[in-house]
Amino acid sequence: VQLQASGGGLVQPGASLRLSCASSGGSATYYVMGWFRQAPGKEREFVAASRRGGTHYSASVKARFTISRDSAKTTLYLQMNSLKPEDTAVYYCAASASSLIVSSLATPESWHYWGQGTLVTVSS
Repeated sequence: VQLQASGGGLVQPGASLRLSCASSGGSATYYVMGWFRQAPGKEREFVAASRRGGTHYSASVKARFTISRDSAKTTLYLQMNSLKPEDTAVYYCAASASSLIVSSLATPESWHYWGQGTLVTVSS
């Protein structure tokens, strides 16, 4: 099972980016898919998740970021608008082969599969 994240880059504050995460191999339909990010010197941080019960966001990105999945449920997207310098991080996509309760979404150890990360830099 592989998760391939792409779409990162260098943008100015206020700009938008869309990240993609393509899954391949094994069972490509996951109960839950999500995004985490890790800034230099900081711990990996939950960003957003998409599961059957709906979507979930961290408070820091809610109303600016939108998570979505394609109809086949094998590709995950993260539309990021109104980007801020504090959004600068390596963004990782993650997937779970089982359902996750809401309280466990923010815990990296709850997730089964990880992509390699894509760097997003927000700077003027």
